[in-house]
Amino acid sequence: MAKKATKKATAKKAPAKKATAKKAAAPKKATAKKATAKKAAAPKKATAKKAAAPKKAKSARKPNAAFMTAFTPSTELAGVIGSAAVPRTEVVKKLWAYIKKNNLQNPKNKRNILCDDKLSKVFGKKEVTMFELASLIGKHLK
Repeated sequence: MAKKATKKATAKKAPAKKATAKKAAAPKKATAKKATAKKAAAPKKATAKKAAAPKKAKSARKPNAAFMTAFTPSTELAGVIGSAAVPRTEVVKKLWAYIKKNNLQNPKNKRNILCDDKLSKVFGKKEVTMFELASLIGKHLK
């Protein structure tokens, strides 16, 4: 008889769980309605931002002063790009011009640079990747 009593107790618990599940479902519907209301309001804000965007486009673009500061190259680097003080961006441009002029890119992997005597003094290696280029140049600029 004790077994029958436990079965009845478990049977009574099952409907109680269903009732809580129904209660939990009701708040989800309310949040879904709020989300749709927010989505409807979102396009209004987007149109306001689009109208403001053309105003920014009319202003003149100013170059960053940090890129324009001239650095004096070391004697090793001066042998490749010249001894005049130039910005870091120009140093990279002149190095690539030198590399392409002397055909120093690895033919199998164009990202690698095969250093000649002048470049090996600057970089300290026989072969350098193009990603290492900027970090190795920094040591030779003051």
